Amino acid sequence: MAFYRHTAILFTLAALLTAAPSNAAPASAPAREKTVWNYDGGIFLDTEGALAGGLCFRVVGRVTAHDFFDDLKRIDAPGLNTIFRRGKEAVTQFPSQLLLQFVIHDFPCAMKLQDVGSRNYLTRAVVSNLRLSLYWKRGIELRPISDYKVQAFHIRPIIPFNVSATDLPEKLEWSYEVEIPSEGVPLTDSLVLIIRTPNDQVAARVAARM
Repeated sequence: MAFYRHTAILFTLAALLTAAPSNAAPASAPAREKTVWNYDGGIFLDTEGALAGGLCFRVVGRVTAHDFFDDLKRIDAPGLNTIFRRGKEAVTQFPSQLLLQFVIHDFPCAMKLQDVGSRNYLTRAVVSNLRLSLYWKRGIELRPISDYKVQAFHIRPIIPFNVSATDLPEKLEWSYEVEIPSEGVPLTDSLVLIIRTPNDQVAARVAARM
């Protein structure tokens, strides 16, 4: 599915994971304490992607939903299932709609961090050919999301440090806002975002999970 007819994509992620508590820890092992994760501000994303020809990029963003994530906490405790609470209220599902906001910009490939002179940069033509796919993930099952809506799209020039230079390549940042229907989706499901090339190669993949 083309993400946007005249332009397209970008991304990434920092995942929130904890190890499952052991049901039979050795007597000498110290007792695990309760772990609490706070989701004020939403779920943040940060990842890197790569394309042929030495093009690399970074995707940074977050998932929000009005005030849904305000004071929302995930609680992991020994011997108990993971629970989500807002104050004393138990929360089990996402709201009816989520807002995914993200930007994509050039980023040095790891193997070429010192090879500044030969770097390639993203262009409008390259990004316009990328495709975004969204999925809900439960276990190993991926359920495609086909009815998301692009609400906003912008291309912003990145001003170089040396503003008087005339021989620098154009550097840009692409930003997107996407509405995602999420009625009835449990908080234990993950939102997976995949960016693909025109020949269906995966350029970047990230999962936003609670």
